[in-house]
Amino acid sequence: MDQATNLRKLVLENRQAKKTRTIAIASGKGGVGKSSLAVSIAIALARHAVSVTLLDADLGLANVNVILGIIPKFNLYHVIKGKKKLKEIVIEVPENIKIIAGASGFHQLANLDAKQRADFIEAVSELDSDDYMIIDTGAGVSQNVLSFVLAADEVIVVTTPEPTAITDAYGIIKSIASQAPEKTIKLVVNRVQSVAEGRRVAQRVINIAGQFLNVKVENLGFVYEDVSVPKSVRNQKPFIVSYPKSKASVCVSLIAQRIISKETEEGKASGLPGFFKRLFRSSELEEE
Repeated sequence: MDQATNLRKLVLENRQAKKTRTIAIASGKGGVGKSSLAVSIAIALARHAVSVTLLDADLGLANVNVILGIIPKFNLYHVIKGKKKLKEIVIEVPENIKIIAGASGFHQLANLDAKQRADFIEAVSELDSDDYMIIDTGAGVSQNVLSFVLAADEVIVVTTPEPTAITDAYGIIKSIASQAPEKTIKLVVNRVQSVAEGRRVAQRVINIAGQFLNVKVENLGFVYEDVSVPKSVRNQKPFIVSYPKSKASVCVSLIAQRIISKETEEGKASGLPGFFKRLFRSSELEEE
């Protein structure tokens, strides 16, 4: 049985009693390629016959729209105001993934009363048939970003080999560990020049997190520095679509395979209603 068949078997097994698995993608600082990776990981997952929704939760910059070359007419704000149903704002793109534009909608979540929140969670449960929701958070360690990270089933922290990026990645891991020490944290090192550099940077972050925070960080892989990535950003098409055989695309495909392979082992997807309930809870704590 080849690897692709094994992965499909894993997916089918997980569908027996499936809930959407939520994965937040975060970074300690901007400019490390987080949004581009979030889009490409979502597309790479979808190529394994799984259904994927990408939630743009970067409240400052709608990078996902730019990378995919789309202009959403509606976002979560319209759902919260009762102008649209959640299903009506979901955009299906040719890359076989669905997009939900967050924009200013998330700022409104904190203002909903108990009934509105219950209605919203009920609406969300209609979408809970996907295998994955990838959440592209904002960069940095704001409470907004942490709310999404803590509400998700797991988090992928993106860094580059630059010392400032490594320091900032450690900063967000420290913030996560202080609020949710049991959280599954995975690391992707972007823009590496060699396998050795990817391993060295990952090991450094893993060792520091283990020694000073007593938290386990798992190395999910690395992505090569690749000229096809900035080219694709300029052309507003994901690099994994424009250049499927590029070094960066091959790396992302391997990362997607690891995500699927790990799913059965960890097996703790809590679904979209669970994700949004936790997000509401963190909003309430902020208000207090």
